[in-house]
Amino acid sequence: MTKPQAGKRLTLKDVAEKAQVSPMTVSRVVNGYEGVRADVRDKVHAAITELGYIPNRSASVLASSKSKLIGVLIPSLSNVVFNDVLRGIYDIAIPANYQVLLFNTHYSPIEEERAIRTLLGQSPEGLIITGGGQTYAARAMLEASGVPVVQIMGKVDDPIDINVGFSHFDAGAAVTQSLVAKSYAKIGFIGARMDTRACDRLAGFEYALSAVNGLDKKRVITTPQPSSVSMGASLFRELMANTEGDCDAVFCCNDDLALGVLHECKKMHINVPEKFGVCGFNDIEMAAYAEPALSSVSVNRYSMGSKAMNIIFQKINQQDDKVLALPDYIDTGFELVMRKSTR
Repeated sequence: MTKPQAGKRLTLKDVAEKAQVSPMTVSRVVNGYEGVRADVRDKVHAAITELGYIPNRSASVLASSKSKLIGVLIPSLSNVVFNDVLRGIYDIAIPANYQVLLFNTHYSPIEEERAIRTLLGQSPEGLIITGGGQTYAARAMLEASGVPVVQIMGKVDDPIDINVGFSHFDAGAAVTQSLVAKSYAKIGFIGARMDTRACDRLAGFEYALSAVNGLDKKRVITTPQPSSVSMGASLFRELMANTEGDCDAVFCCNDDLALGVLHECKKMHINVPEKFGVCGFNDIEMAAYAEPALSSVSVNRYSMGSKAMNIIFQKINQQDDKVLALPDYIDTGFELVMRKSTR
């Protein structure tokens, strides 16, 4: 076989000639069909590798109406919170021979809308989207797409299709009630990057403290800036200055901030947990290894990703004459993990 000219796209016919099989056989191997002998399959894969052949996915979609693509939109690639979610998605998608198209929306509804428009142009078989804060145009596109849509991470009041997550309001209230039960009486809140989920945690915090007449707005410090350990230290200093030190615990809207608070408490010689309690959110790996070990909230991130992917496959594979009975909200729950940073 002669070497393809530069700029000339390799075809199934080129691979078939190299492997000495028919183009139909190459197509069956590329698309994962059963019934091809193992030795023939190996010859085709060897030819694909040697030639550097990339299947024409558009042609495959036209031929089979199956793109084998799942679109996933998350607000941040740098936030470790989403690592477990993505692992849950990939662990289900990859063995099923599906590809994941991942988009970073940077916490922007407008960027999310653009990404949705781009993804739908690729004929995905399903979409997994973070939260429920879509623009009107984005929601209209999703509702008209005809593909399964799963909104993850938080409870959504009016899901587009299926919602897999938990109530951040309930989790925020539960943390606050736990701190009150541990005899902390002057509890503060610090939050950064106040997206809808962080705002729901704050609402739960305020609800629980109001119920015991313990809410003081001077003890609530938030910023729209990104979260980090250094931001946690900075917000804690602001909290203590605002209250003139009249604060004996803090609920941080994530663990990064809480780790910054622990660091700052050491610098300020504030005894944790006897004199001051610290609780984070998300239970990242570092929480258990902090000194003292950080109390936090575990939110089953891997389960959210894997459940979302499994639901999409259920909907893709449902029989046309059978209606798949799925609830529009699947609660993955949360768990308080109280460690040595609280009494």
